[in-house]
Amino acid sequence: MEWFLSLCLGIALSACCGFRIFVPMLVSCLALKLGWIAVTPGFEWMNTWTALFVLATATILEIGAYYIPWLDNAFDTIATPVAFVAGTILTTSFIDVDIPMLKWGLGMVAGGGAASLIQAGTTLLRIGSTATTGGLGNPVVASAENLASFGLSFLAVLLPLVAAFLVLLIIGFFIRLMLTRKRQPRQSV
Repeated sequence: MEWFLSLCLGIALSACCGFRIFVPMLVSCLALKLGWIAVTPGFEWMNTWTALFVLATATILEIGAYYIPWLDNAFDTIATPVAFVAGTILTTSFIDVDIPMLKWGLGMVAGGGAASLIQAGTTLLRIGSTATTGGLGNPVVASAENLASFGLSFLAVLLPLVAAFLVLLIIGFFIRLMLTRKRQPRQSV
C-alpha cells in the first residue's frame, strides 16, 4: 500500500508541473524539510536549503512571467518539454522500486505523461483565452493555474489518493477538450 501511495503522490505532484513547473517541486521541498514526506535514495538534493532557495526563486519568476501578456504564450512553448522532465523527476523521486528501468519508466510514463497532458490542456486554454479576449483574459487563466498548482500540490502531500483522483478527472477533462477541439470544423475566412 505504501508503494501505491508514493505512486499517487508522485503522479499528483507531477501533474501539477503541467500548471506550474516549479510550484510542485517547491512544495515537495518544503514538505521534505518539514518531514511530511520522504524521497528515495538519489533524490536527497531535494531536501537541501540550496534547492529550497533555487526553487523559490524559480517559482516567483515563473508565476510573474505568466502575467506578462506576450511572455505567457512564449513561456508555454518552453514549459511543455520542461514540465515532462520535472514530472518525470518528481514521480521517480517518490517511487521506491529497486529496478531502475521500472522506476524511471514509471516516472516517464506516469509522471511525465501527467505533466505533459496537463500542460497541453493549459496551453489550449491560454490559446483560447488569447484568441477570444486578445490576451486580456490570460491573467485570469494564470491565476487559476497558480491556484490549481499550489492547491493540488499541497493536497497531494496531505491526501495523495484524493489528489490522484482529482488529477485523473482533470486529465479526462483536458483529453475531452483536445478531442472536441479536433472534431470542430474549421471556418473558412
